[in-house]
Amino acid sequence: MDLAKNHVDVGLFTNNLDPMLAFWQNEIGLPFEELLPTGGGNRQHRHAMNGSVLKLNHARDPLPTDEPRSGYCELVIARLGITEARTLDDPEGNRVTLVPRGENGVTGIAVRYGVRDPRAFQAFFADQLSLETVSEGVYRCGDSLLMVEHHPLAVPSGEMRAPGFRYITIQVRDVEFEHARALSRGVTEGRPPVTLGSTARISFIRDPGGNWIELSQRASLTGTLEPGSS
Repeated sequence: MDLAKNHVDVGLFTNNLDPMLAFWQNEIGLPFEELLPTGGGNRQHRHAMNGSVLKLNHARDPLPTDEPRSGYCELVIARLGITEARTLDDPEGNRVTLVPRGENGVTGIAVRYGVRDPRAFQAFFADQLSLETVSEGVYRCGDSLLMVEHHPLAVPSGEMRAPGFRYITIQVRDVEFEHARALSRGVTEGRPPVTLGSTARISFIRDPGGNWIELSQRASLTGTLEPGSS
């Protein structure tokens, strides 16, 4: 992929804004960046994490409570000044681990997956998305790591708008090109490209476990929302 940013972003949804903000800002120490209305009664509270962004999406309407958790089972954040890993759960049970910078190769963030079929993810990340294979089950996108682990009881991810970690975002220079190329290689489409005002042009694809991946061409990074910018 022709990346417009060297870091993967992570999106989660919640109805319980105040305790979630308190946890991520105070307990984890992520700096607040900006608030973006994203439509449909959703407001996105964006927090910086080593060049990546935690997108804490607050939904006005009740989120479904019967949707299974996605395959995104843990967020790992590198932190200067600590000497050992520390694992916590946020108020809604989303797991986050702070690690010394460089531990297990994590210099920015890593996203840990629980999947039924690791070999399908190997084909997805290495062949269909052309990401670098770091080691068995570990793939690099920019400076972010995607870590796949076998969870025999993992179930396919359903709707994106549901509680918990629900999607990752890869910033690219030409969303039309990257979306079309992924589909031509057999990747499942989540949503076709759409333009969000003058801010970004985005699309969604889905991995072998049904997890959502946003491809985003953000004007502040690419200078344009026109196709062919790559």
